[in-house]
Amino acid sequence: MDAGPWLPVPPPGYGGLENVVATLTTALRERGHTVVLAASGDSPLPVDGLVSAFPTGRFERLGLPYPQVVGDAHAHALAVAEAVAAEPFDVVHTHLEVVGPAVLGALGPAAPPVLATLHWDLRRNASFYERFDGRGRVFFAGVSDSQVARGPDALRRQTLAAVPLAVPVDGPPPLPREDRDDAVLVLARICELKGTDTAVRACAAAGVPVVLAGPVGPFAGPAELNAAVATPGHPGLGHPDVAWFLREVAPQLDGGRARWVGSVAGAGKDALLRRARALLTPVRWDEPGGTAVCEALAAGTPVVARPRGCLPSLVDDGRTGLLAADEAGLAAALRRVGAIDPAACAAEARRRFAPAVMAAAYEELYAEVVARAAAAAPLQPLGSH
Repeated sequence: MDAGPWLPVPPPGYGGLENVVATLTTALRERGHTVVLAASGDSPLPVDGLVSAFPTGRFERLGLPYPQVVGDAHAHALAVAEAVAAEPFDVVHTHLEVVGPAVLGALGPAAPPVLATLHWDLRRNASFYERFDGRGRVFFAGVSDSQVARGPDALRRQTLAAVPLAVPVDGPPPLPREDRDDAVLVLARICELKGTDTAVRACAAAGVPVVLAGPVGPFAGPAELNAAVATPGHPGLGHPDVAWFLREVAPQLDGGRARWVGSVAGAGKDALLRRARALLTPVRWDEPGGTAVCEALAAGTPVVARPRGCLPSLVDDGRTGLLAADEAGLAAALRRVGAIDPAACAAEARRRFAPAVMAAAYEELYAEVVARAAAAAPLQPLGSH
């Protein structure tokens, strides 16, 4: 199970992909599978083996120029390739964008069957996906039908299915509306694509408080960012998300009705989710997966969102949340969201987003990948005729 080198599994705070990998790995092991994890060396998840190129996660480097970052992904992929060469694996399941399938695909018949899960907007690396040929050994899974539909033809032909994300659903019963806070929660990386500025304005227009929970660029919370701002020439201030936050979001925050609390995890995140009036997701892009949406519904918290990407497939408009296309509509939805039944949200999450549901779906895909790879014609050496 290849999570990439960016964050430990599970992550201490923000980390949608890494949380998905932790949830899936745990469910697979509970179902009797042996799972070796490829991730940063500080990953605390119980597994049957750990493959690492780096002792700690490399997330803070993601805002650097491409030439300074690309080597990290390849160093991790090489560690995976070395592990594959040293030990027989039935399947490699990689979540490392582009580099994972590219390196494993280049191994040809020396690699086990490979399934690569697509977690992002497929248009941002369309040139790769338009040309990549898994040659009967590397296949893909999406995280939503809408995501796969936006991919290039060549990628769609090699994509076996879309498997919705899963989150832990075995928490306590959801709090009834009258026992919840009035605050709206935004649980996401704070950036322009996530629409954080829109979220703050919509909450102000609706007359409800808002809590922003997530990192800004490489900074986990206000203390780290404030220290960087006080340090002339700090490299983190060059991150585009940081510049955008300081310009568009920070002036709207007052530390009371609109506040940023930074990355949250564990009991702190659970408490915010359980007590929130709603989760607000005013994205400006076609969200592929929506982990935070699944987490909110599992806590019985309704979701108010723009109807983009996977969100219409995750939110049952009028039953588990409300969809609105613009800022005024989001504000109006926040005023009405109290009519949504928390118990209905939690029940739908348990039906659709339980870890066992995702694990069972991936078990079927693993079997299909193995069967297809076995049936594929042997690969010919490069340059042969």
